[in-house]
Amino acid sequence: MWSSIFNFNFNFNFNFMLMVLLLARTSWSSDYACKFPNHHNHPFCDKSLPTPARARSLVSLLTLPEKILLLSNNASAVPRLGLPAYQWWSESLHGIALNGPGVSFRSPVPSATDFPQVLLSAASFNRSLWLLTAAAIAREARAMFNVGLAGLTFWAPNVNLFRDPRWGRGQETPGEDPMLASAYAVHYVTGLQAHGLPHAVPDPDPDHHHDDHDDLMVSACCKHFTAYDLDMWRQFARYNFNAVVSQQDLEDTYQPPFRSCIQQGKASCLMCSYNEVNSVPACASEQLLGLARDKWGFNGYITSDCDAVATVFEYQKYAKSREDAISDVLKAGMDINCGTFMLRYTESAIEQGKVKEEDLDRALLNLFTVQLRLGLFDGDPIKGRFGKLGPMDVCTLEHKTLALEGARQGIVLLKNDRKFLPLNRDIGASLAVIGPMAATTKLGGGYSGIPCSSTSLYEGLGEFAETISYASGCHDVPCDSGDGFVEAIDTAKQADFVVIVAGLDTTQETEDHDRASLLLPGKQMDLVSSVAYASKNPVILVLTGGGPLDVSFAERNERIASILWVGYPGEAGGKALAEIIFGEYNPAGRLPVTWYPEAFTNVPMNDMSMRADPSRGYPGRTYRFYTGSRVYGFGHGLSYSDFSYNFLSAPSKISLSRIVKDGSRKRLLHQADKVVNGVDYARVDDLQNCNSLSFSVYISVMNLGDLDGSHVIMLFSRGPKFVEGSPETQLVGFSRVHTVSNKSSETSIVVDPCEHLSFADEQGKRILPLGSHTLNVGDVEHVVSIDIY
Repeated sequence: MWSSIFNFNFNFNFNFMLMVLLLARTSWSSDYACKFPNHHNHPFCDKSLPTPARARSLVSLLTLPEKILLLSNNASAVPRLGLPAYQWWSESLHGIALNGPGVSFRSPVPSATDFPQVLLSAASFNRSLWLLTAAAIAREARAMFNVGLAGLTFWAPNVNLFRDPRWGRGQETPGEDPMLASAYAVHYVTGLQAHGLPHAVPDPDPDHHHDDHDDLMVSACCKHFTAYDLDMWRQFARYNFNAVVSQQDLEDTYQPPFRSCIQQGKASCLMCSYNEVNSVPACASEQLLGLARDKWGFNGYITSDCDAVATVFEYQKYAKSREDAISDVLKAGMDINCGTFMLRYTESAIEQGKVKEEDLDRALLNLFTVQLRLGLFDGDPIKGRFGKLGPMDVCTLEHKTLALEGARQGIVLLKNDRKFLPLNRDIGASLAVIGPMAATTKLGGGYSGIPCSSTSLYEGLGEFAETISYASGCHDVPCDSGDGFVEAIDTAKQADFVVIVAGLDTTQETEDHDRASLLLPGKQMDLVSSVAYASKNPVILVLTGGGPLDVSFAERNERIASILWVGYPGEAGGKALAEIIFGEYNPAGRLPVTWYPEAFTNVPMNDMSMRADPSRGYPGRTYRFYTGSRVYGFGHGLSYSDFSYNFLSAPSKISLSRIVKDGSRKRLLHQADKVVNGVDYARVDDLQNCNSLSFSVYISVMNLGDLDGSHVIMLFSRGPKFVEGSPETQLVGFSRVHTVSNKSSETSIVVDPCEHLSFADEQGKRILPLGSHTLNVGDVEHVVSIDIY
């Protein structure tokens, strides 16, 4: 009987879901361009033609009013050509998000996989994880597009550098290091756009003229270009902030992630930021946008941040009129306005002679080219390359497992006195969980969607603990009152072990909201100390949030045995934390950003300089240039195992050719102002043999502990100290390897001297110092000497 009931229910549910899916697909597939028989004969619908020819054809068929209506993120339909409306603005920072109007969560896709927030994902230092995560998001995006619930142009990743620990959006970024952020950008964009990935299925249409490297599964967008890392601090707001940045800092700090995103990741979209850069709004800067297109070879469309065109006139007062603002951004190279400003004022700008129709044509060519690469003018998308993807491809077991793996790999063990962790699951000990963030299921941070299934940290720990109890201690994360302290202390006293969950949520740090302090909010510090003092055993402190925290009190407190940073771990964060605390997973995450002491808040947030300046008491920023004290350094992260390293193979000498790129033997060497031991340097732009200088460093790592686990090997370099402004140290490469207890593992890291051992001079030109460069992994060093012949 049960079998027949099961079969009836299964068949009914399956048939019902199939009917819903077919109805959804039918309704969506009726709203597409190049539909047979009325509109498929337009030249832009001819899939045998090259993409540029199709794009030009479409532009040529449009009237001026139609062109203007296509310059907004909410592009209007053109019924006479059979073009449906299109929403360019969808978001997918760490999963399909609610923020953009292009995405809707409703039947048949009410949720999508919520992966860890970017900063925690970056802490894994795992390129393949970033690639697979983005590929999973792309699959879910196409599936939602096929049922009319998302667009195909996603405004992610955010590759701005996490320059100041107070920035509310630092959580959205890969951290403070340009090399790390560049690697993340390349792999995320590659995964999202599906260049050569397994799920980039063959096109079923043999007549389709395309290059597999040109087609896009979805479009990725590198944002926010550039030097955007302040939202709201004192009198400064992102809408009117002028980021004064030296050419030196632009070249070797702010720009590398965007350059890599474009040149290696082949991003099809670039978003210009709200702020001014050296007194010119980013979206109106011919120098900046021209750099991306002309020097870096950007091939895609440039969108404004939302209402950033209006900002050029209304907030920044850069343009004298609305029409001037539109002229400024179009002439700079921007293509589309997120917002309605250009819809309202472009016609009058043309009438006043400030904008030409050719300016619109250029922008539309870029926009249509990306839409063509996405297959939006190839007829019924259900019959296309990705047409079989649907609701069953969202929230799959594979994707949910990947979200769990992302949280596992990113969580950072900051402190573990006397190897207090992991706890022994078999002894049947009772566990108390304290803290307002312990019970929430909102663990994604900014730009989240609706998770497939989400458990709180408390629920995750409950799956592992024999008995478990909970008290919030504070009513919420701001923790303005100590009313709940007594209950929290009593709960803690009755348990064998205590986990205190403290830190930040999006009430403390988010878009348009920077922090003023690096301390735990409100009375959280008092709660942690009180519970730690009252507990039977030393406690475990779990920190949530993206922004660095000054938890020096906890680092010093012997009653706090272990500290873990879980960031915003996404839908599987509860399980990942429990697996680490109870020893089923050996932590290996590393901090992708420096954790500064509270005194750092005396540094003006609007000062964009990276280098320290002792004459004005300025300590510099990020591990590369900061000269002050740290709570935890960039790359800090413990394991349940100890490790030792050995350089197996690396060159001791690299020789540069004296012949420069133009074939002459002009003076290649430049002398520093302060010469140390007669050392000189060469400008990277002059070097002829840069491409041939790369070498591999082979490294072995020995797991000295009793537990297997991953380990992140980080290779740093220190160059000769003779040029003002050279980095203290800088990351050259990294590799995450699996290690086995009491055995060694090997890996290799490729070093490109022209890229990794150079830095920018005051003119923004990259220079490669000659002499001894010290490579180090942990406390093991190897010297590579660079000379010239």
